[in-house]
Amino acid sequence: MENQTWSGDVLLLEGLKVTPQYSFPVFFLLLLLYIFIMVSNIGLTVLICMERSLHQPMYLLFCNLSINDVLGATAIIPHLLSNIFTASANRYISYIGCVIQAFFFHLHIGTSLSVLMIGLSVRLSRCRRKISYPFCDNASLFKLSCDSILINNIYGLGYTVVLLGSSLGSTVLTYVKIAIACLTSKNRVLNRRALQTCTTHLALYLIMMVSGLSSVALHRFAYLAEQGKVASILIMVVPPALNAVIYGLQIKQIRQKIVALFNKNKVTSMEMY
Repeated sequence: MENQTWSGDVLLLEGLKVTPQYSFPVFFLLLLLYIFIMVSNIGLTVLICMERSLHQPMYLLFCNLSINDVLGATAIIPHLLSNIFTASANRYISYIGCVIQAFFFHLHIGTSLSVLMIGLSVRLSRCRRKISYPFCDNASLFKLSCDSILINNIYGLGYTVVLLGSSLGSTVLTYVKIAIACLTSKNRVLNRRALQTCTTHLALYLIMMVSGLSSVALHRFAYLAEQGKVASILIMVVPPALNAVIYGLQIKQIRQKIVALFNKNKVTSMEMY
């Protein structure tokens, strides 16, 4: 049935194979993570937008990161939540919805090159309607075709190598410069702050890098489909959940504004009573 030509615009999204006894824990865990991602990132964005003292390039960069995390999580997690209590055989998604989901997933992860990558997959004919992953990405789209997907595979892997390679190269170069600056500087306070910032950033970067590479690699091996599903969800859940906390609370100016905001609300509440 999977290999037959399908004339409709409805796809079967197989998704996670969650047993009934784990459905509620998985649902509430993902729901809490999604709420946390939305509240923390939107809150950080509003704080940066409202405080004129934070209208500087560095803080606007974090604002952009938060907005990107909100868009990426919203494109994936709500649909994932709605499918947890639905039988695998009844998890349908429209082809247009699948394309939109795949577009926002890759827009969140990478650059505008994603548009061309999705475009190559959309141009392929379709003879399948089953998607094994919990959400739609580029590899899921071109696997729907019985045509040769060699170009799609080459472009997708090349895109990944260029994206992650340039990211890794720039990160290594940045850390080398920071290490040289720390070694030549005698200011222990600045060195300690730099080490703290670099450690947390490197931890998040490694999580995202490993999750991304695992998802891309495991997509090519059918017998590791379940492991690939877990890796694909990690990259959409872990970094957005940690970015706002680590970067938001680590920056002194933002941390002070958050503490002042909580203290102001506390005083207001006490005056009301």
